Amino acid sequence: MEHVIEVRHLKKSFGALEVLKDVDFIIDKGQVITIIGSSGSGKSTLLRCMNLLEIPDGGEILYHGEDIRQHKNINSYRAKVGMVFQSFNLFENKSVIENCMLAQIKVLKRSKEEAKNAALKYLKQVGMERFANASVTTLSGGQKQRVAIARTLCMNPDVILFDEPTSALDPEMVGDVLDVMKNLAKEGLTMAVVTHEMQFAKEVSDIVLFMDQGKVCEMGTPDQVFNHPQHERTKKFLSRYNNDQA
Repeated sequence: MEHVIEVRHLKKSFGALEVLKDVDFIIDKGQVITIIGSSGSGKSTLLRCMNLLEIPDGGEILYHGEDIRQHKNINSYRAKVGMVFQSFNLFENKSVIENCMLAQIKVLKRSKEEAKNAALKYLKQVGMERFANASVTTLSGGQKQRVAIARTLCMNPDVILFDEPTSALDPEMVGDVLDVMKNLAKEGLTMAVVTHEMQFAKEVSDIVLFMDQGKVCEMGTPDQVFNHPQHERTKKFLSRYNNDQA
């Protein structure tokens, strides 16, 4: 398998608070890795380090074997390792299609015509093409998140990092966004997803990574982690999910 991202001995602190403690894992091409764990376990900080929104204090993050901190152009790296945020991060003063075109023109140097065609293609893929000319402010949370996913896809990323993409959504909106993500997984897109949606993690992941107190406590296939957890912390965390399913 081709290693796309390798995280080695990653450390990150905020003041005296050690948020990531010696985190190691690999994402191979075409894999979906889901990262689960309690709030405050370091999941979102891990993704933010992988996109250099936070600068690690120690360890390495390799992208196709190259340390990302040595990358000459941070925007071209972020085009390849895209990120979808829980709060959408769309430009509220622009239309849906303008949101999808902007980075293509600025970072990828595409013409307006090329950028527009790509935007329409990916808006259609996420079921949002009829809203292309709408103002972002008129959209529901679920619609905004689908636009945010389309915007990321427009950059033809190698990997997409999803940081709790459904946590800010009303319950009835969650399914639409998860369906889009499931389809991307079926197409073979490489994805790392921080999520509280355990059923999604169980169905879609190749690897599930359970984090606790800044460390990877357990890692394995969905069957291993959900049905045969080895660590007490994992068992305790999943017992709540299993009780909800009962």
